Amino acid sequence: MVGVFRGLKGIYSHMVDPYEALLKKAYSNVTEQSESTDRFIVPEAKVYIEGKTTILENFAEIADVVRRDQDHLMKYLLGELGTAGKIDGTRAIFNGKFESSLINGLVKGYVDDYVICSECGKPDTRLVKDDRVLLLRCDACGGHRPVRKRKARSEPVGSDLQEGQELEVEVQSVSKRGDGVVRMGRYIMYIPRGKPGQKVKIRISRISGSIVFTEQI
Repeated sequence: MVGVFRGLKGIYSHMVDPYEALLKKAYSNVTEQSESTDRFIVPEAKVYIEGKTTILENFAEIADVVRRDQDHLMKYLLGELGTAGKIDGTRAIFNGKFESSLINGLVKGYVDDYVICSECGKPDTRLVKDDRVLLLRCDACGGHRPVRKRKARSEPVGSDLQEGQELEVEVQSVSKRGDGVVRMGRYIMYIPRGKPGQKVKIRISRISGSIVFTEQI
């Protein structure tokens, strides 16, 4: 009887061990996937003004992290900033003076549009063309979607801005001082107490070069 008990115990042990091993392996895979997702952190844009230009010091690093072609990222940034510029080694140089908060906001917009999968939220994606349509295809879940095209901007032309002018704008980002920021052509407009996404009516109080100061009305 004792021998039978020991035999059953051995069989039970062999049944449990593989199960526990499989359970540990499955848990390990889940943990590794979670850590892989958490590790995807886009570097903060290191921006500084040099003369009449804006330097994005870690441009190449950002392109490497999001795994996108530098020319594609640069074309996007130039289009959104409405300016000219060039890639200089690991840096990007833009004509004009732009706040770091604005550049960081544009990088985030690029990642949302051209990197992150809208189905599973992971960055494991590729840009592919299907019959001239640019698609974002996800290697993690197999999902795909057409890349969203930005709507043409309807803001007034920068050269038409005048002191005392009243208009309605949508705040795009926030400056280090806490003011809302709106870009119009070559101009950077500061909105007191403005929050990203907020639509406000403002009056232009002063224009200094490409910097526009306003007050809410």
